[in-house]
Amino acid sequence: MTAALQAAAGISGPVVLDCPKGRYHFYVDEATRAPYYISNTTSETENPDVTKTIGILLKGLHNFTLEGNGSLFIFHGKQTMILLDGCSNVELRNLHTDYYRPTVTEMTITSGGTHSFDTEVHPDSRYEIRDGRLVWIGEGWSFTEGPMQTYDPVRNTTWRMDNWLEQATSVEELEPMKLRLHFDFHPEVVPGHVLQNRDGIRDQVGVFITGSSNVTFTDVGLHFLHGLGVVGQFSENLTFRRMDLSPRPETGRTVAGFADFIHMSSCRGKVTVADGYFAGSHDDPVNVHGTYLRIVEQPAPNEVKVRFMHHQTYGFLAFHPGDEIEFVRSRSLISYAKGKVVAVDFLNPRELLLTLSDPAPEGIGSHDVIENVTWTAEVEVVNNHFARVPTRGVLVTSRRKVVIANNTFERMHMNAVLVAVDAESWYESGKVEDVTITGNRFVECGSGEHPVIFIAPENVDVDESAPVHQGIIITGNRFELKDTLALSAKSASGLVFQSNEIVSDGGDGGVLSSLDEAIVLTACSGVDIVGNTLTAE
Repeated sequence: MTAALQAAAGISGPVVLDCPKGRYHFYVDEATRAPYYISNTTSETENPDVTKTIGILLKGLHNFTLEGNGSLFIFHGKQTMILLDGCSNVELRNLHTDYYRPTVTEMTITSGGTHSFDTEVHPDSRYEIRDGRLVWIGEGWSFTEGPMQTYDPVRNTTWRMDNWLEQATSVEELEPMKLRLHFDFHPEVVPGHVLQNRDGIRDQVGVFITGSSNVTFTDVGLHFLHGLGVVGQFSENLTFRRMDLSPRPETGRTVAGFADFIHMSSCRGKVTVADGYFAGSHDDPVNVHGTYLRIVEQPAPNEVKVRFMHHQTYGFLAFHPGDEIEFVRSRSLISYAKGKVVAVDFLNPRELLLTLSDPAPEGIGSHDVIENVTWTAEVEVVNNHFARVPTRGVLVTSRRKVVIANNTFERMHMNAVLVAVDAESWYESGKVEDVTITGNRFVECGSGEHPVIFIAPENVDVDESAPVHQGIIITGNRFELKDTLALSAKSASGLVFQSNEIVSDGGDGGVLSSLDEAIVLTACSGVDIVGNTLTAE
């Protein structure tokens, strides 16, 4: 593969790397190793070495197509399967990828006792028992602790939970691949549920796209993604069409993603996710955002030193000469000045010095942040099916046009759609100005305090006359509610909730008697709620 890619790089003009249909294996001892800082992955403490182990490196390729012809690429050990760096006009198509030994392990509960329960370990998971403790073993990796979640095959849903293995007093092997977990209390379990376990360290990603433009994935199945999923970072015009991000049926596995599926950080142009199937993640299927950096010093009138604040995001150039920026109050999340970057000095992996074309504004607050508004994307998420998700379905914070249309969201454990933005926790920017959510079917999404659609900027200073978000239109959707809200919105103006069908069985809260019970608004203005229907089932 490496030789073929080198040959392709030497050809001027469009080139197709045609892989005869088959099963290809990629091993870490033959992989490329190179350092890459990737947004939303790991901190310096969690993973001091940012070197990535790369199965297929596409670097500096232009007008290039990787034709898989339906092949299956199997990756061994912890790898970033595919990495695109500085590429343009690249398409990957008709390809399936998987891991030989996935880093999320699975075991099915077979029976429960007074102080124990029995499980059967999936054939693709391996283990050892050391001093009564279960140790998961893979190709070059092992772990004993980490996040766990449960999959219910009857309702086709997953949720996060405390790790049973960390609470067990001992683990006993009844026979190969069959275990009994012992406790000093009564574990309430359901036979048939699947326990999924991982170590939580995102040391690699599934696919990384950086500094690239016009990249398209067509008819590609990514059947397991280690670490973070498909990450786009400072890239332009990324299209994901007819993607299958779910376990291969023949494996009998229930997990396809260690964390997010498609995660776009500071991209521009247009991000398109269309006609795909997304099932079995451990975090959000689609997340599109930028990154706020905090202003920590002003060495000169036209200079500001900025810092990456979240522990898992740092190390990359978040600004470039010519980029337009906005100064944002951390407490209100309202921008109060604009600027243009003329020079960027990389001081260290956490800090950058920006030289601006004009003096910075007066009165910069101690926690104020800067958003790079040049690197914000138009987003289109259409005709997809999302299922078996323990968190949210689609997260988006971009000021460009956003369309979320004709998707099915099946039992997201939290929100189906989240529009957040914050400058004190994840530092994921920024405001939205033109969002249309239409034609979607929301099947029993949300739970309790998690509404189906959540407009939730994390501003502390809340003023109805100074909204964070605006121009959100929610129309023509079907909400199949069960004990939760259809919509909760805060600090939004120009919000339209129109011609939606709300079907409620009420769950534990009883059947809804009016639309007012399905919607909660806080500090919103210019709201138009009209033409909706409410029925009970």
